[in-house]
Amino acid sequence: MGARSIDSIQADFARERYIADRDLATAVYLSLTLDRPLLVEGEAGVGKTEVGRTLAAVLKTELIRLQCYEGLDVNTAVYEWDYPRQMLEIRLLEARGEAKQAATKDIFSEEFLIRRPLLRALENSRPEPPVLLIDEVDRADEEFEAYLLEVLADFAITIPEIGTIKAQRPPHVIITSNRTREVHDALKRRCLYHWIDYPSSERELAILAARRPELPAQLAAEVVGFVQRLRLADLTKVPGIAETIDWAASRWSGPWGRSSSTRKTWRRSRAGARRNSLTKYEPGPDDLRQRRIRQRRIRQRRIRHRRIR
Repeated sequence: MGARSIDSIQADFARERYIADRDLATAVYLSLTLDRPLLVEGEAGVGKTEVGRTLAAVLKTELIRLQCYEGLDVNTAVYEWDYPRQMLEIRLLEARGEAKQAATKDIFSEEFLIRRPLLRALENSRPEPPVLLIDEVDRADEEFEAYLLEVLADFAITIPEIGTIKAQRPPHVIITSNRTREVHDALKRRCLYHWIDYPSSERELAILAARRPELPAQLAAEVVGFVQRLRLADLTKVPGIAETIDWAASRWSGPWGRSSSTRKTWRRSRAGARRNSLTKYEPGPDDLRQRRIRQRRIRQRRIRHRRIR
């Protein structure tokens, strides 16, 4: 990737079939320019994890993913010792009669070190640093979040038996959160922040066209229109972009999508029947009420985010 700009990042993401708005492209640009981690929050299914995957594809570098969960510890996230190999080495030293001369450093050396995602991201020798994707950090315990805070502060990890390992070139860090709990303010201060909301109908239609180019425009518009109206309803879990793509693909893989002749028949029969309902749809009182409720919730959520920042 040559000289970076907001427009070039947006275009590169589009070539990788990720339709990023200018706000997200700006956040990614600042993260790359300032070498700061990017914390991406949003509802489930809005494309947070795909930001890290797409960035790795755009930069043509390795993607190192750390999936967070309750109970995640240093042995799983950073490093651990290969105890079976250490025991085998001790047995070999005893068989050769060298057990007394062997030092601790012979056993606790880098040869017996198992590198986990965080350590792998720091020990990189690629021309372009890897993308470290720390996914769903809100699912991890607060103790691990505190340790992660230390790692992101200096991009260094201390192993008592070896010493401190510091990254020559810090990785590009993308942290995602579904906000099942509040992330500590100290971690937020070390990161750039961006909130990904549900897309507008125009952007969601563009996303569907990029992800499923084989879909007819009529079917894509029908699916997006229904999902947009469904998000206005008072549901416990509203569908995200992932559900939109899966639902559209499942509809097109049904009986009407088995052959080209049935597809043409489906297009002709559905085009006239649904054209007016899509182009001349007038919301009723219930739709307007649900839309106002949804807009009020969005405003309250944005006000809460400004206060948190």
